[in-house]
Amino acid sequence: MENGSAANQSLGRMPRQPLELQVVTILLVLLICGVGIAGNAMVVLVVLRTKHMVTPTNCYLVSLAVADLIVLLAAGLPNISEVVASWVYGYAGCLCITYLQYLGINISAWSIAAFTVERYIAICHAIKAQLLCTVSRARRIIASLWLFTSLYCLMWFFLVDTTQVTFSDGAQVTCGYRVSRSLYMPIYFLDFAVFYVIPLGLATVLYGLIARILFVSPLPGTPQRSFLGSVHQGSSLKLSCRGSRGALGSRKQVTKMLAVVVALFAVLWLPYRTLVVVNSFVDPPYLNTWFLLFCRLCIYLNSAINPIIYNLMSQKFRAAFRKLYKCQEKSAEHPARSSTPVYYSAVKDCSHDSSDHNLTEQEDLSRLPAPAKKNKQIP
Repeated sequence: MENGSAANQSLGRMPRQPLELQVVTILLVLLICGVGIAGNAMVVLVVLRTKHMVTPTNCYLVSLAVADLIVLLAAGLPNISEVVASWVYGYAGCLCITYLQYLGINISAWSIAAFTVERYIAICHAIKAQLLCTVSRARRIIASLWLFTSLYCLMWFFLVDTTQVTFSDGAQVTCGYRVSRSLYMPIYFLDFAVFYVIPLGLATVLYGLIARILFVSPLPGTPQRSFLGSVHQGSSLKLSCRGSRGALGSRKQVTKMLAVVVALFAVLWLPYRTLVVVNSFVDPPYLNTWFLLFCRLCIYLNSAINPIIYNLMSQKFRAAFRKLYKCQEKSAEHPARSSTPVYYSAVKDCSHDSSDHNLTEQEDLSRLPAPAKKNKQIP
């Protein structure tokens, strides 16, 4: 796209997208974005409203959920109006929506990298994890990521503009780049490296090290926990061993869930990233309408699917989602009653859930001796 000055010449009839493309786009975008917006909003709510769900890993998942919400709202929903008509959000909307799109996309990539590093430290360096893997530190890291990415994405305010082309049956407005293709390609490659290649490369290496610890080598600190359990007699030893196995299974389950999130990020972003790289070297660029729709839907699906993964692979998230849904049902049935007692009751119930799939390393360590201490007090 050339500089965004209005073109006043008449160019015949306005081009329109095929009807079948419009129908497919509207149906699929509404479905994916609707599910994604509801799911990510629930992730944020269950973590913020349930005390035992506030862990370092879940803080990063909240950051990822907020970023995915931004992508779905700023990239997914505006796509409907674009395919049906022209750009209807004006010049300010072009700047702000483009900025939010890249903000959400880039934050989601580094939120994934951040929880990968947190899992690596928690599992492979259990002693350091007690100091490094804390909620307060996770919040500071998340704030730093959002601040850096917000400043980095400011350049998009200077790279996009609206263009108006007049046809015999009306005018068509588009939101695109104000600079030539040769100038914005280096920016695309910078984004490709910083927000795709580096996070995925880091995740691949770290998950390889985590898998070696969890599935090949003995877990660091296991002998120590076994010794703690062996000082008690009878059922205390059995409870300690059972707790150790439960903690190991919990870490494996969390690691599998997060690895699936990373793998889906890699796969679903691959078509768009590949298209950008290919179009950097071919002239004219490949811009098949249906393939462009496929690439966009993959991006929207990546932002919508994570809550489904949490629900399928984490019993803790599944129970929290269920309790949040029940609380909303009770609030709808009894609007006159105060919702405060219901809220605290839900928190109390959740806290006694037997599932333990989202604990950090230090939380697992702190819980294991508890059964033994309780048994020791029984005369």
